Amino acid sequence: MFKFLKEVVGGSGSGLKDLPYNISEPYPSAWGSWLHCRGTSKDDGSAVSIFSLSGSSAQDGHLVAGRNGVKRLRTVRHPNILSFLHSAEIETYDAGTPKVTIYIVTEPVMPLSEKVKELGLKGTQRDEYYAWGLHQIAKAVSFLNNDCKLVHGNVCLDSVVVTQTLDWKLHALDVLSEFDGSNDAASGQMLQFAWLVGTQYKPVELAKSDWAAIKKSPPWSIDSWGMGCLIYELFSGTKLAKTEELRNTVSIPKSLLPDYQRLLSSMPSRRLNASKLIENSEYFQNKLVDTIHFMEILSLKDSVEKDTFFRKLPNLAEQLPRPIVLKKLLPLLASSLEFGSAAAPALTALLKMGSWLSVDEFRAKVLPTIVKLFASNDRSIRVGLLQHIDQFGESLSAQMVDEQIYPHVATGFSDTSAFLRELTLKSMLTLSPKLSQRTISGSLLKHLSKLQVDEEATIRTNTTILLGNIATHLNEGV
Repeated sequence: MFKFLKEVVGGSGSGLKDLPYNISEPYPSAWGSWLHCRGTSKDDGSAVSIFSLSGSSAQDGHLVAGRNGVKRLRTVRHPNILSFLHSAEIETYDAGTPKVTIYIVTEPVMPLSEKVKELGLKGTQRDEYYAWGLHQIAKAVSFLNNDCKLVHGNVCLDSVVVTQTLDWKLHALDVLSEFDGSNDAASGQMLQFAWLVGTQYKPVELAKSDWAAIKKSPPWSIDSWGMGCLIYELFSGTKLAKTEELRNTVSIPKSLLPDYQRLLSSMPSRRLNASKLIENSEYFQNKLVDTIHFMEILSLKDSVEKDTFFRKLPNLAEQLPRPIVLKKLLPLLASSLEFGSAAAPALTALLKMGSWLSVDEFRAKVLPTIVKLFASNDRSIRVGLLQHIDQFGESLSAQMVDEQIYPHVATGFSDTSAFLRELTLKSMLTLSPKLSQRTISGSLLKHLSKLQVDEEATIRTNTTILLGNIATHLNEGV
């Protein structure tokens, strides 16, 4: 799947018939000379992003740099760096004129500048989301600079994209290269594609082509400057036109300002390492960042911490940006419940968030998790499901109830806990209308007959009431 495709076709054809993806409309902006388009897989229709870069010959400087970007994106893996799926290089001829195009297929993303407009967040919610995003990009930059000894070379607004779960990811790796201050060759490789970087984004030493100063600087100096450029563009709401604009700090949050100024120090050796930027607790510690971070390291938390967190989450979720709750937190919560790392109180938060979805979205994003949870051996999870069954019962299909849910719920009829037996009994008001006649006559009636002589008087009474309420269904099945 990761092979390069080379194809020569005549006329004005696209030369894309072997590319296993469909290319749709482009976004208004992209990094450098690349075109960023929406796309879908020809196999399953899943969404992707397709980046393309064209030149008149294979030796075109932009294409040479683009191949470096392809190689780097394929090999550099990190949660906060764009995920590579496929690449192709295709040669076409149009009226005798050659055209070479590089295609990169990635997970579906949107340019940060476009996503910010789409979300339209204001005030505290905007600031909290920006803090989360900058935290993610700072981790990506720190990984490149400190762990890999690599330099990105052009961190800015255009080099950041946003996933469907609203995570920020770093891309545009055309300039990326190794940095080794003691190795002349490595330093040269880093600078090989520096001409791609706009003058306004270049730190002083790079603008002056002061290679000696660059070699003596720490590996994070250029990208720290880039982080400063990103912060400026993000909060000012405008693309950087000239370097001098970075001095305008009116839009920069006060808690971030000291670090912003250190990122843009005129002395490369004094620029703030991205890893240190992350440690700025005053700016990066807010409700949204803390909540997502807790969810991402949930497996490391003890049961008391989890229980406390999930009991507060339903109310906390109302204070957080709704799009981030539904597209980021909800999937995290659903996954943690499915894999057993979340405590039973998390179910209340899941249903609370799910209530903010449309009916179709609830069925697609929440219901599969609920159905799986009915198979859980955790009694507290079962109790939570039965207590809230009225909130999701209508969304369950008859087939789901009969084949996937009832067999697990039915074990509660004979549970040693009277409380669980009664909850199971009450759940039949919601579930029994969706049971097949075979299940009603072959299983449900047998369980109800036993409950009519249960040792608990309330259960005997409720069984009689239930039989009256579902008499219509019972008559059909008997």
